Amino acid sequence: MAGHEFFEPADRKRSVADPTAADPTAAEESRHACDPAFRHGVVVGFDGSTSSERALAYAVGMARRLGSGLIIVHVANRLPTTVWAGCEPPVFVDVPDHRTEVLGLELACADHLVEVPWILVERGGDICHELEEVGREYEADAIVVGSTHGIVGRIFGSVAGRLAKRAQRPVVVIP
Repeated sequence: MAGHEFFEPADRKRSVADPTAADPTAAEESRHACDPAFRHGVVVGFDGSTSSERALAYAVGMARRLGSGLIIVHVANRLPTTVWAGCEPPVFVDVPDHRTEVLGLELACADHLVEVPWILVERGGDICHELEEVGREYEADAIVVGSTHGIVGRIFGSVAGRLAKRAQRPVVVIP
């Protein structure tokens, strides 16, 4: 079984005032409900970079050995905008990110993914938080990420390093 599924980012929730929402708690519960085939699966962060491709390859092998599903997570871009004059807290603006659709198509054509059942989950927000949140929702056995090479990782700290410090499940960092 191979396929991909696009979920709404965690920060885009249906308004309670929405007339089409019959029961707001049911909508919230359905967001956290996940396919049992992927419960206790392997979560992998993927953005199409060389590092994330190596992490994906490792995660495929890990999921195959465990006999579990693979949850591929792409975290869409969010940019902070701050109104400095009023000293208001930062507001996050969702940047249109069609990359998830492109990644989904690339993954659907990937030969190495036929070995395990997989889904593609899109989220918006902080990468570390979203990977851990998806791991919690699916009760993942591990989170696999690629290492960050470059000046951005040195200045702001790598995703792998920050995730390893705060995660509640094993984190595998692939060089």
